[in-house]
Formats: sequence, C-alpha cells, structure tokens
Amino acid sequence: MKEFDVIGLGNSLVDILLELTDGEFAALGFEKGTMRLVEPAEQAGLLAAFRDHEPRLVSGGSVANSVIACSQLGGKGAFLGCVGDDRYGLHYATEFQELNIDFANAPLVGETTGTCVSIITPDAERTMRTSLAVSSHLAARHVRPEKVSAATWLFVEGYVFANPSTGQHAIREAVRAAKAHGTKVALTCSDAFIPQVFGEPFREALAQSDLLFCNATEAMAVAGGYTAEESFQNLKALVPGAVVTDGPNGAFVRYDGEECHVPAFACHPVDLTGAGDMFAGAFLYGVTRNVAPQKAARAANFLAMKVITQIGARLHHGARQFWDEAAWS
Repeated sequence: MKEFDVIGLGNSLVDILLELTDGEFAALGFEKGTMRLVEPAEQAGLLAAFRDHEPRLVSGGSVANSVIACSQLGGKGAFLGCVGDDRYGLHYATEFQELNIDFANAPLVGETTGTCVSIITPDAERTMRTSLAVSSHLAARHVRPEKVSAATWLFVEGYVFANPSTGQHAIREAVRAAKAHGTKVALTCSDAFIPQVFGEPFREALAQSDLLFCNATEAMAVAGGYTAEESFQNLKALVPGAVVTDGPNGAFVRYDGEECHVPAFACHPVDLTGAGDMFAGAFLYGVTRNVAPQKAARAANFLAMKVITQIGARLHHGARQFWDEAAWS
C-alpha cells in the first residue's frame, strides 16, 4: 500500500473569485469566457480596480483541484508546485495543510505567487486572467522522486507543457520517477492548444501514460475525429486508458479493460469551471479504491454536476456525501 493515492504536478494558483455585473464586465472590454495570461503588474491593476468588492480566495490550479477532490473523498494526496512567500503563497500552503495534502515544496523566498482572477458574470460564464508568476518556475529540481514513488498515481497537468525550459523538464523527471517505482501516470490535456502547440513533448508523455483525461475538443486535437466518441475510439491507439468528457452528453470511459459511456446529470449551471478537475479527482479516487470504472465515472459525473451548480471550481462541503449518493444509488 503506497502512502499517497495521487500526487499532482501542476501550476499552483490562488483563484481570486470576482462576481461582476454585466455593466462592470462590459467596462473592462474583455472577451467573455476567455482565459488570458497576464503579467503580475497587470493582474495587480485589475485587482486594484475592484478593491471595493469582496473577492474570495481559493487555493487551486487545475490538477491541484483534482488532488483536493480526491482528498475530500477520503484519499491521501500530495502536490508538486511552486508558490512564493507572499500573502497568496502563505494562504496556499496553509490551506493545503488544513486539507491534509502534502505540499512537497516550501514557499520560495521573495517570489510572487501565481493568481487566477476569475470574473463570474450573471450568465454563469467565467472569464479568467491568469498571472503564472512563480508557478511557471516549476522545474525538474522541484520534483521529489521519493514523493512520486510513494504514490499510486502521478497526475500531470497539461498546462505545464507550456513552459519548455522548466515545466517540460519537470514532467520528464516526474514521469521517469513514476516509471522507476511502479507509479501509474495520468495526464490531462488542460486545453486543446497544449497538444496542438506542444505536440511533441505532450505525445512523449502520453506514450508513457496509463490514462488520459480530456474533453471532446481536446480529444479531437490529440486523436482526430469529428465527434467525442470517434476521438475516444481513436485514442485507443495512443494510450491504454482514456476518459473523454462531453459536457451534458456525459463521458466516454476506457479503463482496466472496461469501456462504457456514462450519462451526465441534468442541472442549471451557475459557474462552468472546475467540472473536469472534479471528475478526474473523483475518478482517480474511485479506481484507487477498486471501484468499477462505470461506477466511479457515474459518481465523478455527479460531483462534477454539483461543482457547476455553485460558484468556484471545487466543493467545500458535502463531497463525500455526494459520492455515496451517486455511486451506490
């Protein structure tokens, strides 16, 4: 039995949730629903403009959210990422401690922590401005092989491929450690542009992975095809296990010799972000507990639905209760 169920490798970002009216959003001139990378100074200016609002701080990052989900369900998680020793970094490290997740690297002295300002409008769309700051410094030297070897799964965030001089080396080092110690490798696309722009290193990692998580658009970018199902079938030639989520159309799952389609749960979404992160974390929790893939995917779908019916990319209460409600009903 290994010490950790999942160790994540990804960007450590503090989500700053900002709810704006349509008028306030229009004044910014941003294209709705976009995610854009910005420099720390621009991020500081955006936050200063809405200092009279009460933003909520939530420690996150895509794969970090998945590790948190696994932990909330009763799994044991660890995380490899970089934060600074500023207000946001100390918030991040403290929150992970409270969540009982092993945050493998101490805050880096004098560095600025990455933030993601998530602007939520009344139509449930989320427009994001991300300042990666020190999170993008994640490199091979920050990978702790002894932590990777102590985990059942290594879960790699696709966004890390976007840093060729640092992040790609971190991924190679983590995958090398995983392969050397019988740790299974799961990979997420994060966004369709990752396999499109960083195709060579992405495919190098995919060839060594046991499981890929992606949505329909990302699956098409990786494996071709015109539908989620067609892309899902094409992935069979590239990776042993795959989960292709398709929003309200459910998810296609291939894992441990089983293949199935699991329908989504109908809902009225409030904030569309975080569904994929929750699905991955819940599914990995399930398979580490020898739950049948179809049952794990059903529970993961239910938890993903719960996430998008509230503000924020993760659940703060009730995750375990929802799992039990879905998995065994």
